[in-house]
Amino acid sequence: MKLEICTWPDEVLAKNAEPIAEITPELEELIENMIETMYEGDGVGLAAPQIGKSIRLICVDQTGPKVKGDLRVLINPEIVECDGEVDSDEGCLSCPEFAAKVKRFERVKVNAMDREGKDVCIETDGFLAIILQHEIDHLNGVTIADKAGRLKKAMYKKKAMKWKK
Repeated sequence: MKLEICTWPDEVLAKNAEPIAEITPELEELIENMIETMYEGDGVGLAAPQIGKSIRLICVDQTGPKVKGDLRVLINPEIVECDGEVDSDEGCLSCPEFAAKVKRFERVKVNAMDREGKDVCIETDGFLAIILQHEIDHLNGVTIADKAGRLKKAMYKKKAMKWKK
């Protein structure tokens, strides 16, 4: 079932998400719905806060909704190592009609659990590293609008507030 995506400046997007203690049937259903929502929204990543759930869960697929060839579900992901720097032009399902150039680490190492509860470690660079950082930012209450300059953020907030009415 496709879920509704929360848009900035919704307060759930500004919260630090809670760790997940156990994998339940309800969590499995949420994961399936998030995957469907991500693909139908033409996204390459989706974090639980974006659908109103303040928990540490992300779905990513660097091949995008067309190929669907690299789906990863990560529970309680954490960046444990990073280096390098790269500029990334990014958009976000929670920030419609907004794009920003964001400074990201070039390489990251992320520890998490998969949907079966097994520990996983992803060491990557390039597009996947950027997606992981973007989605983990959501778990820490940060969006690309928050990373934009003051003027660009203020202009977008004015536009976003009109949509909320």
